[in-house]
Amino acid sequence: MANVPRPSDSERVTLAAGVVGSATFISRVLGYVRDVAMASFFGTGLVSDAFIVAFRVPNLLRRLFGEGSLSIAFVPVFTDCLNHHGRDQAEQFAVSALRALFVLLAIVTVVGIVLAPAIVHLLAYGFTDDQEKYLLCIKLTRIMLPYTIFIGLVALCMGILNVLGHFAAPALAPALLNIAMISMVVITAWWSPSPVTRVTGLAVGVVVGGVLQLGLQTPFLIRRGIHFWRSAPFWHPAMKQILYLMGPAMFGAAVYQINHLVICLLGSLLPQGSVSYLYYADRLVQFPLGVFAMALATAVLPTLSRQASLGQTAALRKTFTHALQMIFFITWPSMVGLIVLREPIVAVLFHHGAFDEQSTRLTASALLYYGIGLWAFSAVRILLYTFYALQDTRTPVRLAAVSIAANIVLGTVLMQTMQHNGLALGLSLASILHLGLLTVALRKKLGAIGWRLIVQSAARSGVCALLMGVTVWAVAMAVLPPAGRFALGLPAGLLLCILSGVAVYCGLAFMLQVPELESVKQLVVKRTIS
Repeated sequence: MANVPRPSDSERVTLAAGVVGSATFISRVLGYVRDVAMASFFGTGLVSDAFIVAFRVPNLLRRLFGEGSLSIAFVPVFTDCLNHHGRDQAEQFAVSALRALFVLLAIVTVVGIVLAPAIVHLLAYGFTDDQEKYLLCIKLTRIMLPYTIFIGLVALCMGILNVLGHFAAPALAPALLNIAMISMVVITAWWSPSPVTRVTGLAVGVVVGGVLQLGLQTPFLIRRGIHFWRSAPFWHPAMKQILYLMGPAMFGAAVYQINHLVICLLGSLLPQGSVSYLYYADRLVQFPLGVFAMALATAVLPTLSRQASLGQTAALRKTFTHALQMIFFITWPSMVGLIVLREPIVAVLFHHGAFDEQSTRLTASALLYYGIGLWAFSAVRILLYTFYALQDTRTPVRLAAVSIAANIVLGTVLMQTMQHNGLALGLSLASILHLGLLTVALRKKLGAIGWRLIVQSAARSGVCALLMGVTVWAVAMAVLPPAGRFALGLPAGLLLCILSGVAVYCGLAFMLQVPELESVKQLVVKRTIS
């Protein structure tokens, strides 16, 4: 039997990103179904505003204590322990980290439930003028806070499994959350006509989803030798390095969520529905951000961490360059497509039930300004994860503080004339600034990384995306109904626009010999064969 050549680090990252991206795609589709259910049942009024703000609280804690701090600090240290101290020590370390995180999250959850009124007052000060909305938001926050325990443990399990080479189960976990939320809101809607009762059922569904997500990870951890019942010290020596990295990572990795909390706070001061317009627009931006950017960042972190641990700086630079080239190749057309087709996309996905024509128009306008920053949102992830792989969490903290300050200033100024659109544009501009600062800092740390190749690749992808956008606009003008009208042919026309855009973009990339197209082609072929 002929020897099969081992894939390179770049190929492994691309294949892992394909696994994560495929699973994330399933989750995002179910997330769309969930959002359609929310939009249909609750529209963009009091109940939806209250739920969206309340759901931000466990999401922020998930970023702080799960994906954003312990898990991100954990992956490089766990990789280092595995490479230099052996499998047994690494397994003990993993069990210790899971137990310590459970205790920490339980304490945070209890404190959060007690302080829920103060938290809501801080995050949505404008809600205090509407007592009904304010009290409902407090109630929903208390119901959903236990979700923090489960999703934090899921995030750490994801880090363990990713380092051990398994990506599918962690990436599929969010699909279970969406299934639980959809099921609970439908069941509650069948049982009661009250919007408050229905949204309470939706909040319960969040906690049920957290339980299901953790349950999915358990058999895969056990299969890979992570036995929760094994004897392991509560305080493993490697935990010291985790704590050293965790504090700065807690702030640096949560910058996107913190910025959205700022938007929630400022949005609560605007007319009712503003928070909901921004939420639904953000959900559409999150689709390519999650399927492509987060999938690639998740896949690249273990490889970068291994290369950094073994001192393979040249390989690390190559992996970073490849990841950033792939990010721009995919996010440029996604950004252009969302901007050009923003109103028909919102209309097809959300214009149902209580989500009326005004909600569609105002959500689409927010999507325009969020879409401008999609490429920066995506690229920031790769740069952040590169710093974390190098076990440098302090540099991202300093730069994240600048980004958050810029978001506050820009949002406060722009909302005066642009209302909720100003908050979306402020976040995009702050993220572009964040990306620029991270780029300069990383160049100082690693020297020449291959920026010329990255810029050339991004420029080629950008030209293809712009020409694609012109084509999609022309097709849309020909096949889509006038703005403000929802015709039966709108979904078919939108699909034709999207397919035309994909065909033109891939054709132009082929003509310009963009190498990232070949990487995507190889990924599709290998996934199809397997």
